[in-house]
Amino acid sequence: MKSRTIARRLIAMVPMLLLVALMIFSITYLVPGDAAATIAGDGASVEDIARIRRELGLDRSFIVQFTSWLGDLFRGDLGTSLTTGRSVWNVIWNRAPVSLSLGISGMIVGIVLGTTLGVIAGTKVRSVRDRAAIVAASFGVAMPNFWLGLLLVTVFAVNLGWFPATGYVGPTENFGEFIRHLVLPAVALGCATAAEISRQTRASLAQTLELDYVRTARMKGLPRRLVVGKHALKNAASPVVTTIGLQATVLLGGTVIVERVFGIAGLGTSAIEAVSARDIPLIQGIVLVTTLSAILVNLAVDLVQMYLNPKVTMS
Repeated sequence: MKSRTIARRLIAMVPMLLLVALMIFSITYLVPGDAAATIAGDGASVEDIARIRRELGLDRSFIVQFTSWLGDLFRGDLGTSLTTGRSVWNVIWNRAPVSLSLGISGMIVGIVLGTTLGVIAGTKVRSVRDRAAIVAASFGVAMPNFWLGLLLVTVFAVNLGWFPATGYVGPTENFGEFIRHLVLPAVALGCATAAEISRQTRASLAQTLELDYVRTARMKGLPRRLVVGKHALKNAASPVVTTIGLQATVLLGGTVIVERVFGIAGLGTSAIEAVSARDIPLIQGIVLVTTLSAILVNLAVDLVQMYLNPKVTMS
């Protein structure tokens, strides 16, 4: 039954992906400027710009361009970057692991810190630690990640020298330096996520602990740690998982800012450079990859929800 549900969901994604592709292709027409003029450079003649426009197919109608682009997409060809002359897939393949490392590390920080604070607060509602957790979550939500990133750099990189301020080192080059370079960006990226997860965990766990079956477990004399860990947390996890899925898509946008603050050359940096240069194929490729990532995250959330609650079916 679950396999059928998953298959139906995957089939339903096809028209959605076509709509997404149309939207991505259409949005690029809102990018200001002329890609042909940008490539031709300053002082180019009208004839040169017109020639480049013909070579790129920019003089054709929207329908013809979209059909051609969609056909190339089905063949696995995202085109060639107008500014670098490299394959868009090549650019994404080189930059995506950097952004993926940053996003995963930020999510780990958010989940570990958020669930820990949420459990601490949810098991003792209206206590001092509960109020402290609420205040910490409020600060996390209100604090912009770029401001937090600059603060972390000032304190832990410039003043204390514990971590590097900028740059990125791949895990295959030096794993220790890879971790050191990710600590500050991950914290800057994950604090807002931790705040949202902690608030949802607190509310869900506090509500679950008031249910009859939990009270019965307490009356039987089971240790509080066992009651919370074995009986309450699994039922309280469903809305938390949904929040984690939503925050994962938010992190896709947050990496753009954090990459700029810490001088990390990831997909976010490539996206900003592509928009500045009116590099339409690269913009389309990056947006398409990030959109597909968000769709896959939502699918993964649905699968986890089905595991936590077998009665849940994916619509």
